[in-house]
Amino acid sequence: MKKSIVIVIAVTLGAALLAGCPGGSAASSKKIGLAISTLNNPFFVTLKEGAEAKAKELGYELVVTDAQDDPAKQAGQVDDLIQKKVGVILINPCNSDAAKTMVEKAAKAKIPVISVDRSVNGADVLSHIASDNVAGGALAGKELISLVGEGAKVVELEGVPGASATVDRGKGFNDAVAGKLNVVARQPADFNRDKGFTVMQNIIQGNKGIKGVFAHNDEMALGAVKALEAAGLKNVVVIGFDAVDDAVAAVKAGTMKATVAQKPALIGSTAVETAVKYLKGETVGKSIPVALELVK
Repeated sequence: MKKSIVIVIAVTLGAALLAGCPGGSAASSKKIGLAISTLNNPFFVTLKEGAEAKAKELGYELVVTDAQDDPAKQAGQVDDLIQKKVGVILINPCNSDAAKTMVEKAAKAKIPVISVDRSVNGADVLSHIASDNVAGGALAGKELISLVGEGAKVVELEGVPGASATVDRGKGFNDAVAGKLNVVARQPADFNRDKGFTVMQNIIQGNKGIKGVFAHNDEMALGAVKALEAAGLKNVVVIGFDAVDDAVAAVKAGTMKATVAQKPALIGSTAVETAVKYLKGETVGKSIPVALELVK
């Protein structure tokens, strides 16, 4: 009889201790989920590689999903990560508003979420790891003013509508150029090179005397460069964001003037490092900034 009582007490105590662990039972998992918006963008490929390298170094399995810029697809992938009982979900949202429901579902399953590069609107995350996109947009705006001069006509190619990177980079840029540059067109091109080319072609047809372009990422900037070349427009200053290899090469070649350099590999590795710290019961920062600089 005494033996039975001891067993019951031991089981009860074990359950209580487990419930007290960070994140409940999921905290014992050696799996970390990484839900990426799209791997069609070289920036996020590099981010993934940085995360994978850090996970391998620390002895954790990283489960990576690619939503191909489809919020509905990402929601299903996050559901799958929850079913797999990963310890932490790292999410790079396709859409910052749509990600709210995903974070709430994970919370119900006692799985914390860390937002990576893009934030989640309206939901509480364990930590947010990203460059300061507002500061980066302002950096690009100030550089554009210095290159084209005040009063010049410029174009802004925006990213995916609703993505925090779009909102923040746009805010930083527009705050910096307000009253100093004439933004004659501002249209979304969804962080995509082909769309950047098409949108820029359409803008060129309706606007003469464009002196500069700020694109919210390098993929769109490179598309804009091709559109300007096809239209025979020379000496138009193009500034991008992310410092992907193709853009850095374009800056060296002189077809782009500058790009704001993030460090995607460092963002990815920092995200995994933060998840592992949490799983080990350590306190993690609510917001962890990653440095950026201007490549020109």
